[in-house]
Amino acid sequence: MKILVTGAAGFIGSHSAKALLARGDTVYGIDNFNDYYEVEQKEKNAENLNVFRVDICDEAAIDKIFAELQPDVLLHLAARAGVRASIADPVLYHNVNVLGTNILLDACRKHGVGRIVSASSSSVYGNQKKTPFSETDETENPISPYAATKRAGESLAYAYSKMYGLQITCLRFFTVYGPSGRPDMAPLMFTKAIDAGETIKRFGDGTSMRDYTFIDDIVSGIVSAIDHPFNFEIINLGNNKPEELRVLISTIEKNLGKSAKIEELPMQPGDVEMTYADITKAQKLLGYNPQTTLEQGIEKLVNWYKK
Repeated sequence: MKILVTGAAGFIGSHSAKALLARGDTVYGIDNFNDYYEVEQKEKNAENLNVFRVDICDEAAIDKIFAELQPDVLLHLAARAGVRASIADPVLYHNVNVLGTNILLDACRKHGVGRIVSASSSSVYGNQKKTPFSETDETENPISPYAATKRAGESLAYAYSKMYGLQITCLRFFTVYGPSGRPDMAPLMFTKAIDAGETIKRFGDGTSMRDYTFIDDIVSGIVSAIDHPFNFEIINLGNNKPEELRVLISTIEKNLGKSAKIEELPMQPGDVEMTYADITKAQKLLGYNPQTTLEQGIEKLVNWYKK
């Protein structure tokens, strides 16, 4: 298949693109290489990938790429990520995550790209008490601009599926980590700081929980979603085993052989107390079966970091 991957120089995008190439697909990427984090890391991520340096909000450029490539599948992973950054600049997040997604969906409509897999986020569930989080749960109360934009992206996907017959699967990712991960996320950020002897900022008392999901497991779910198209589905991809923040920190300490210096701060606006994926639907529809425990995943992350 010919697959077009947006956000191909990013963390999940680069891992996915390389996995698809490895199995024999023809893969093209789109990425604007923005400076949300180090561009140098994105350059490394994109090595050996065929990536167009284009912003997904550039409608004319996107239309030209679709016209030239005529891909079979769009894997849409490009986004402005991060809850806290979205609070500081909500308009930017709307423009990229909502308008950019709309531009891509419309390019698919115009150029006959009938199969789409699109990234959503566990943040759409907000701060609900019911666990684990199921795809049938209410998602009408996002507590950050980022969450609101990802929910809006799902709504756009549903509309395009119903109106234009596009086959679209939206995948709600749960706290993805691993080698070449985003440096603003706790696993890699804490690894770097603890190794350097720097103080880490722990928001809350360490009992907040996340369903940390290793990148290889997420990629397996993405590839399966590409291979199993549906008229429209929303599917969780998580590890189905939330861990406390203090457990994450202690696991990193163990693998580095160093102790963390911790500054305890109040919980931040927009942060949720827990994420916890119900993966029953992913297991049924995609054969999804995450294999990596937090201990195994952090060991791989630390080993990559040391190299």
